[in-house]
Order: sequence, then C-alpha cells, then structure tokens
Amino acid sequence: MTFLALETSRAEIPSGGTAGGPAASPAGRDARPPGPTDLVADELVHLLFDRRERDQVHKPWRGLISGREFAYRPGLTPVERTAVSYDRLGLVNSAVDGVEDFTNDPRRLAALHEWIGAVDGGLTTLASIHYNLFLGSLLDHDGDRRDLSDFTSLERTGTFLCTELEHGNDVASMETVAVYDRTSEEFVLHTPTPGAQKFMPNTSLIGGAKSAVVAARLLIDDQDQGIFLFLTPLSDKNGHLPGVRVRRLPDRTGTPVDHCLTAFDHVRLPREALLEADHGRLGADGTLSSNLGNRRKRFLRSIGRVTTGKLCMSAGTLGMSRAALTIAVRYSHSRLVAGARPGERIPLAAHRSHHGRLLHSLATAYAMTFLHRAVMDRWAGRTGEDQAEVERLVAVAKGWITWQAREITVECRERCGAQGLFPVNGIADLPQNIEGGITAEGDNLVIWVKAAGEMVFGHEAVRPGRLGPLSPGQDLDDLAFLRGLLAQAEGIWQARARTALRAGPSGDPLGRWNETSSAALEMVSAHARLQAADAFLAAADRAAEPTARFLLHTLCRLFLLKQLGEHTGDLLAEGLMTPDQVRSLPKSIDTTLGLLAPHMMTLVDGFDFPAEMLAGIPIAGSGALDGGRDEPADDRLDAIG
Repeated sequence: MTFLALETSRAEIPSGGTAGGPAASPAGRDARPPGPTDLVADELVHLLFDRRERDQVHKPWRGLISGREFAYRPGLTPVERTAVSYDRLGLVNSAVDGVEDFTNDPRRLAALHEWIGAVDGGLTTLASIHYNLFLGSLLDHDGDRRDLSDFTSLERTGTFLCTELEHGNDVASMETVAVYDRTSEEFVLHTPTPGAQKFMPNTSLIGGAKSAVVAARLLIDDQDQGIFLFLTPLSDKNGHLPGVRVRRLPDRTGTPVDHCLTAFDHVRLPREALLEADHGRLGADGTLSSNLGNRRKRFLRSIGRVTTGKLCMSAGTLGMSRAALTIAVRYSHSRLVAGARPGERIPLAAHRSHHGRLLHSLATAYAMTFLHRAVMDRWAGRTGEDQAEVERLVAVAKGWITWQAREITVECRERCGAQGLFPVNGIADLPQNIEGGITAEGDNLVIWVKAAGEMVFGHEAVRPGRLGPLSPGQDLDDLAFLRGLLAQAEGIWQARARTALRAGPSGDPLGRWNETSSAALEMVSAHARLQAADAFLAAADRAAEPTARFLLHTLCRLFLLKQLGEHTGDLLAEGLMTPDQVRSLPKSIDTTLGLLAPHMMTLVDGFDFPAEMLAGIPIAGSGALDGGRDEPADDRLDAIG
C-alpha cells in the first residue's frame, strides 16, 4: 500500500470532527448511536482482546471495574486506600467462577491485571500475590492434596515471602532457614540475621487473617538441601501469631500497599507445611528425594510461578498505558485552545506537536498489546523442549512492555498539563504504579542481562546483509522492508556483541562481559521490538474490516519508522538504507501521523474502557476538573492586606 492510496483516508474524518478527530463524548463510545467508526472500533476491540475468547477472558473484569466500588475515592489516608484495595480484592474473588481453575489459567489471570491495573495499582499488586504467587504455588505443589478453601474463599489472604532485605536479585543466596526436626517431624522456620528479614511482603493486619508461602533454605541434619517453599500462617483475628515479627515499611510511591519487613523467631511448622512436588519430596525417614540434581534447579522450580508473574506485571502496565492514552486522547479533543484566526477555538488534538506524541504512544501501546498476546500464546502452548526459550521471551517482553508503559504514561500526564497532576483525573498515579511492575518478578535490567547472556550465541538473529541488495521498489511505505531493517539492526548488534565477547580479556569473565554487555543489551532491545512488530503485523493482517485493517497497517508503519530512527547510521553504513531513505525518514513519519490523526478517538475506543469508568474521570468527559466542595471561610485571611 502506498502513501498515495492512503491519502484517500482523509475523507473518512467523521462528520462533526476536526483535523484532530471527533470531539469526545462524555459518556464514551458505549453511549453513542452506532455508526461506521463503531464498526471499526469493534474490530479493533476484537483483535486486541483475544478475539473469540473475549467474553470469557476479558468481559468479566471490564464489567467489574464499571462498578461504583472501583471509582476514585478522594481524601483517604494511605492505610484507608490500602484497606479499599483489600475490599476490592474481595469483589474480584466474588466474581471468579472457580478460583483454582482461574489461577491455573494464565490468560484469565493476566486479563484481570489488565483491567484492574487501570483503576487500582494496589489491588493489582494484591491480586498478583494472592492468586499467582501464593495460590499458584500451592496448586503447583501437589495442590490437590490440600484443603485450599480458606484461601479460595479469602477467609485468609495469601502472600509470598521470598526477597530478603539483603538478597534481592541474588535471592538464591537467601539466609532464611527451615530446619527439619526429626524428633517432632516439624520444621523450625527462622530468620538468622537482620539482613534475612523478608522484604516488602504485604504482611500487616490490614485485610484480615493472612498466610504466606515462605521461601527458606531446607536444612536436614545440617545439610543444605536447597530452597523450598513452606506454607506458614502469619496472623488471625487477634493479630500476628507467636514468633512472627512484622514491621511496616515507610509509604512508597504510587498506590499504597501494606509492605512490611517480616521475620521469624523459631516458628514451628508441621510436616505438611513443605510444598512438595517431584523436584523435592521428604520421605517418611526424613530423606529428601528429587528429580533435579542441583539446588539451583530445585529453587527455580519452586518459584516457577514468577514467570507467570512476569506476564501479569506486563498485563497490569498494559492496562495502565491504555487507560492513560484513552484519557489523554479524549482530553485532547475536548480541550479547546486559541486558533490561528481571531476568535477561533480549536482542540489540542489539531496540533501536530500534540497529537504526534500521542500517536507514537498509541502505536507503541498497540504493539505492546499484540506482543503480550503472542507471548501468552507461546507460554500457554509451551513444551518441555522450548520451555527455556519461552521463559526468556516472557522476560524480554516484560522488560520492554513495562519500560514502554512508563514512557507512555509520563507522556500522557504531560499532554494533560496541570489537569494530569490530579489523581481524580486517572493518570497521576500510573507512572509510579508502573515502577513497581518494572521491579517486581525480576528487575528489568537484571532479567535482560540474563537474556542477553543467553542470546549472544544461543540465539541466531538475521546476519547483516542477509536481505540482499536494495532495489528501487523498496521504500519506507513497505512494511516488509521496514520489518526487515529492524531485523538487520538486531543482527548488527548481535555481531558486535559476539565480537566483543571473543576479544575480551582472557581469564577475566567479568571483564569480558563488561566489554560485551552494552552491545548485547542493544541486541535484546532490538529483538523485543522486532517481536512486537511481528505480532503487530500478524494482527493487522487478521483484520477483516477494511478501515480497521488500514489503521492497523498504518499504525504499525508508524511504530516501525520510529524504531528504525536510532539505527539509521548502522543501516546506512551496512548499505541497507540509501542516503535518500535516511533523509526522507522524518517526512515519512510526519505523513503517517497526518493519516492517523483523524482516527485517534477510534484507536482509543479500541481499548474498550467502559463508559461508566470514563464518566467518573473529569478530563475524560467534560474536559476539565472544576473542583469539589467550597472550602470553609478562614478568618485568618482577614489579616492579609
């Protein structure tokens, strides 16, 4: 498709709109009479939200956040906001049909995070911990042999204690121990040093009685058997149980959660507290049997739910990104500013300097969503043979999606000006909430460094030049050509990383990696964006509605053009781009922005946020925050002037 053909889409601007798109409806798309743009938006929704599985996977959570219980509540203290998040966790649990099946379904679990992430970051954290890390770990370890009813009913809330104060990314070096007492056939759970306190679990008394899955080093006859998980009751209606010491941590940024330091003073646990599976079972004679030969593999198997957690963290930040864009785009159409002519008023969205930034973010958000869907498909269909490769893909996607989410939400906050600073307008808390997703379930940089180390030689990127010589027919409106250039960029950085590793100082592993890591991380970054582009292209090709297909292909072109900008020097040097193509890149981006600008509202309608939710966000409807109740008179003002 050429730009000449695409130009005809300018006639598709909906009536009553502007060059920046139609004005925002206060009630949202749900309340508008059906029209051509709704057919397009419906197709986008269909493609973004798991197509035929949408009703089962996404619809329950979309409906849930429509309720008044999920609207913003002003004036609450951090403790009160945390309590509200726990109350909402109860509403989530009531909406789940079969908690155990839900916990074992990664699509439904991640979808929950996508929708609640937009309205309550604290709830997103609590749900991820209770369902995935806590209940999921129990189910993965002979869960059918336990009575889980207290946890599936939320009579007891579950939490997960792994990270220690002095052991985060090196959690495999944790110090917490569970000593097996042969005489009583019990475990003695103990925190031996201050640095071994479990860091940041939600173990306060807010939210009612709690139990935890605690990671600890199993000692049998003074022999270290590796790290295993232990089901440990923490509190009941009367408070924390004997031997459990909990101290609240200071308030963090973003939506509050009751993060604490937690320690154990020789807490005795019954024999059945050990979470067992084939990687570790304790026999009647007190002997550990395992199908895994080394302790590190046993540990990784024990905390296997962390990979699903990465998908959940990515999903939560996806929802936050899409919410921020929906709010910012709607505001840009209802906020009027002075035009070029005397007395003229035009929407912010009419300005290229405004809608261009939002469109780049929209392109990235669509790419993030389609990447997440593709990675979820790989994870759900994984086999023993590709398990390691898919786990790496999940980690790479988590890093890229959550980092992009932060950039998008910051951009949206800025585009809403001072209005974006007020939490009631739905954006202010989102960047800080995303920070938690960047760090949780594996710090982004750390998991990318691990992926980079594996991919330097364990993954074969396109070798530079494999596309062959350039031809006059290849141009910047050719999606296959643009995709190929991005693949070449990955190959260029992999070749650099391999050269650096081979040339690094011998006998100095750290020195060699230091020489390699910069190029290797650029390779991972290009790989993530290439995977996103492939998922985007595949989704665009599936579109049945013509205008939706046009929008997706054009938006994907914008995404690819943006990604290639930083690689043009390398691509030019390798003879993969011509000087004229490099010079024309900014114009190609600008032209593509012009094609997409009239359709911004349709693109965010594809994110399918319910009208009830948007109606509660002032700038998503009326266009401004006009204040609440009047402040009482203050006699002290009389003394001024």
